[in-house]
Amino acid sequence: MFTGIVESVGAVVALKPSEGCTRIVVEEPRVAGGVGLGDSVSVNGACLTVAEVAGSRVAFDAVRETLERTALAQLREGSRVNLERAMRADARLDGHIVQGHVDGTGRVRELRTRAEDVQLFVDCEPDFAGWLVEKGSVAIDGVSLTVVGVESAGFDVALIPHTLAVTTLGELEPGRPVNLEADVLGKYVKRYLERILPGPPEGPDDAESRPR
Repeated sequence: MFTGIVESVGAVVALKPSEGCTRIVVEEPRVAGGVGLGDSVSVNGACLTVAEVAGSRVAFDAVRETLERTALAQLREGSRVNLERAMRADARLDGHIVQGHVDGTGRVRELRTRAEDVQLFVDCEPDFAGWLVEKGSVAIDGVSLTVVGVESAGFDVALIPHTLAVTTLGELEPGRPVNLEADVLGKYVKRYLERILPGPPEGPDDAESRPR
């Protein structure tokens, strides 16, 4: 479990494909010094397990399923990634509940800058957009953000200067894939309501077409 409050940004120093998975080696002393084998770390929003720690470097194994469902397959040596260790039970929840279970990927449509205000527009699948609400929460590459507006196949968020300074979001460009995770509480509520509420009311055309 994570909060979407990025602890640090690391650099990918090696990618080692093998049968069925790819080992991702990230250099970041702060995280490397605070994790052990088997610990969970959010890497650009995807929950990965620490497979090796060597000095200032941490290695993770991303299986084929993870690579196919996230944007991690787009990483290259030198790529910068957002990192967050698993949340402590006695810590403040400053962001929102983030599982690190990426729901899918979106693509950056635009980064719109006006003075110090930066608005990030992301295209996504309609099903993902259906989980979002204005002023609700969303995680983009592991960063907890507040939704400003929602469209049928996209949404936008506002990025404050601090977020731009301590995450990789300020480096995004149009067309860049990003990992997306909707608020898990919202997903459960939506699923529950779909199960207990009746379907949409019949329109006049439906009533006329029904067999008699």
